[in-house]
Amino acid sequence: MSTVIATSVLPDSTANDTLTIGATGDSVAISGDSLNLNTLQDAGGNNIITSDGAGNLTVNSGFTGAMKFISSQTASSATSISFTSGLDSTYDVYVFKFMDIDAGTDDANLTFQVNAVGQTGYNETITSTAFSAYNKEDGSGEALGYQTGWDQAQGTAYQLIGFRLQVDADAVASGSMHLYGPSSTTYIKQFYSRVTSMSGAETTEVFIGGYINTTSAIDDIQFKVSSGTFDGTIAMYGMSKT
Repeated sequence: MSTVIATSVLPDSTANDTLTIGATGDSVAISGDSLNLNTLQDAGGNNIITSDGAGNLTVNSGFTGAMKFISSQTASSATSISFTSGLDSTYDVYVFKFMDIDAGTDDANLTFQVNAVGQTGYNETITSTAFSAYNKEDGSGEALGYQTGWDQAQGTAYQLIGFRLQVDADAVASGSMHLYGPSSTTYIKQFYSRVTSMSGAETTEVFIGGYINTTSAIDDIQFKVSSGTFDGTIAMYGMSKT
């Protein structure tokens, strides 16, 4: 095996020429501390990853997968968080991530509601189903069951998705919610959520599913606690079919 030791290896003519290392079918191993470049391309000259030289990357959409971060908001003693932009026809599914939601009032529930395009008031009609599981810290009790008081049948109230948040310094709730086809003007809007909270001296996991019973597009969603204020971060992501 031959060894080449050099500080620079350049093509044989202009600075913009291509320098080929190895032939088709070869495996090229690069050892050392680093490989420095601003653009990584495939054999067809298509950019896979491009850097602006300052660490900010543009990644080929075929490489990044289906989920795309859109925006996030962090509450500090807030009564609600609303996403009034970014919820549109760009994506087929929107995912909301709840991170360290900390209530300012004991036993407050995390809830949501939406507005159809052109509407206000967060009072769209919802039909939902709900069940939960819990286990106490001391192992003295656990259960899994349907929760009739958490569902709605053509209701317009804020839908519960997280149960009995606490003000304890270490007590938070986290989870996620999926909203399907909010921009459709043909179908109702289905959703489901899964949120885990420290509810007193037990863990409670809440599962909610249902639909927003309107064929109008949804472009506005609000999350709030049932009483008082809360801290925490909610992030919105988009997922496409392809």
